[in-house]
Amino acid sequence: MVIITPILIFINVLVYFLTQDPISHVKYGLNSYFFEGAYWQPLTSMFMHANLSHLAMNMVVLFQFGYMLEKELNAHVKYLIIYLAGGLLTSLLTIFFMHYTGLDHNVVGASGAISVLFGWFAKKDPNLRGGLIVAILVISFVPLLMGVPVAWYGHLIGFGLGYILGYVI
Repeated sequence: MVIITPILIFINVLVYFLTQDPISHVKYGLNSYFFEGAYWQPLTSMFMHANLSHLAMNMVVLFQFGYMLEKELNAHVKYLIIYLAGGLLTSLLTIFFMHYTGLDHNVVGASGAISVLFGWFAKKDPNLRGGLIVAILVISFVPLLMGVPVAWYGHLIGFGLGYILGYVI
């Protein structure tokens, strides 16, 4: 029985509609204010999205991969830990990457946590590995070529963390 994935989707949708003002995006998105004490940002930014199409794309992918992972593990708490801990660690590594490379913008979205799921599956299922590597590269770099800002480094960090978690779990 899949119970966590629909809850995560519901929370993402709810947070999207509650945080559509610019002040919320700066306060709860992942940005340099983290280093000034906004330590909640790695968690809150995981549930925020830039626009409705960003939310819809992430929720479709979360439904697909979250459902598969939750079913595969048959352990709802373990799945939730992978999603949240992987997403939090991805956010932390992302903000430090941004800080040390001089990037200063606001990052929002579930993509980092979802990329953890991609990485986990890439490690666990060699038949999916090649396709998932191509998928993570496409979702990370094709939008950039189209002029759409995307935190490609967050996707790659999440994928790598998920792959490592695949060894552990």
